[in-house]
Amino acid sequence: MGTKELLAMGQLLSLLEARYAMRVLWALKDGRAQTFRLLQDSVGGITPNTLNTRIKELREAGLLTHVSEGYCLTPVGTEFSKRLSEWPAFAARWAGGQPKPPQ
Repeated sequence: MGTKELLAMGQLLSLLEARYAMRVLWALKDGRAQTFRLLQDSVGGITPNTLNTRIKELREAGLLTHVSEGYCLTPVGTEFSKRLSEWPAFAARWAGGQPKPPQ
């Protein structure tokens, strides 16, 4: 992997590690636009201020946009979401291999 790719990966990971960023993207993965309030409910536990900040960051990154119906993924955001579609199956396999906590 070259320097350009490493820098891009670092930028993307930095964006996604912000609290609730992945949850916002995940909430919009079905392609339907959501109003601010609906998005806040979909994400769960996020304050309006934090949601505003994540929306701003994700819009600046080109992953999210606002249309008349509310917030939705851009074509780039949709492509990213499709690449995340394998995560649930991977997470289940990963969790199944984790040691069980003592009871």
